[in-house]
Amino acid sequence: MENKRKTVSYYPKVLVSKDELLDLQTRRMKHTLLRAYSFVPYYKKKWDDHGVHPDDFTFLEDIKKFPFTTKEDLRVNYPFGMFANPMSDIVRLHASSGTTGKPTVVGYTRKDIATWSDLVARSLRLGGIGKGDMVHISYGYGLFTGGLGAHYGAEKLGCTVVPASGGFTDKQVTLITDFKATAIMVTPSYMLNIIEEMERRGIDPKETALKVGIFGAEPWSMEMKRKIEEKVGIDALDIYGLSEMMGPGVACEVLEDRGDMYVWEDHFYPEIVDKDTFKPIQDGNEGELILTTLTKEALPIIRYRTKDLSTLYNGDLLNMRKMKRIHARTDDMMIVRGVNVFPSQIEEILLKIDTFSPHYQIILSRTGNMDDLTINIETKTNASENSIKESINILKHRIKSGIGVSVKVSIKAYGEVPRSEGKAKRVVDNRNL
Repeated sequence: MENKRKTVSYYPKVLVSKDELLDLQTRRMKHTLLRAYSFVPYYKKKWDDHGVHPDDFTFLEDIKKFPFTTKEDLRVNYPFGMFANPMSDIVRLHASSGTTGKPTVVGYTRKDIATWSDLVARSLRLGGIGKGDMVHISYGYGLFTGGLGAHYGAEKLGCTVVPASGGFTDKQVTLITDFKATAIMVTPSYMLNIIEEMERRGIDPKETALKVGIFGAEPWSMEMKRKIEEKVGIDALDIYGLSEMMGPGVACEVLEDRGDMYVWEDHFYPEIVDKDTFKPIQDGNEGELILTTLTKEALPIIRYRTKDLSTLYNGDLLNMRKMKRIHARTDDMMIVRGVNVFPSQIEEILLKIDTFSPHYQIILSRTGNMDDLTINIETKTNASENSIKESINILKHRIKSGIGVSVKVSIKAYGEVPRSEGKAKRVVDNRNL
């Protein structure tokens, strides 16, 4: 892969000792618990019912005494019931799409926005981006946190920002090539659309000025990461966030310590619990990621169940823990004929077969009492009929032997598989229709 990156200088605010970090976390956690109990009636009632009080917190381990917060808690208190500040202090609102119920609403004070901007700036700086870079942002703007979160962070760092938002892929390509952006922030699935449009127009993605991409907002496989890096000749780095915490910038992959992401533990306290029993488990074991905000004013969140599966362990470069890349979510899990299947498992296998394009969709249906899993996929334009048949057999075999389920494969015409203009909709479940 052609390397277009430049050396990164460390962002000074992350250079703290372990003892300094522990002291900072403890003080901030105590303050957050007191604010939540004092100003959010829902937390006061829930903790009183649970028999726990902020005075019970002395050491970081004591956070395990407090009950979890879930997305349902935010929905029950829709729209502003979880806010710890009066609305006169709230300078911005964001919200989830609400596709599975009422949206979760997130509020920010002016200080929250400044903290968020600083954390995204930190993430970008440690990803090799700095003043003088032009950052093309293709995350959606609006109530979704991705676009504006990335925008404010890049501006805070001193970058030139191109607020392209999502959609209008042909225009995105024109802006990238004409303006000569050096960095891009976008969902990995939409980056595939941008690459496809470049190739359709006869543009070699490697010939653009792009040197780094910061990708997030959806789980993506290592194979997709490799394909993007190979196609564009960039470093594809992972950024993690969720609106309930803040937005993008909760954790990020660091250019000089590639592979997983550092959690910015001076602002978010992470835990891992067993995904079935919800009991705390030791670092080094996979489970559900739990996060507590340490500096959020408007919406303090205590022990939030993210539903993201990850593993925590000590990093080598910074005195903060790393989390393994999010490969799956507990609510993404499909149960097919008694087997637990994650879309990322299928993606990892699929993208290793050169005959297929990276665009796919999984369709779940039911015949009688039996579940059926069909993968809608497109082939590359130069694929022969024999190679397609052989590749289908290889795909079926690898999924059966590697995951344990039998699948059907449906070859679609070019463009028939839906393209993402934001977060990809990988699974359509028709079993309950």
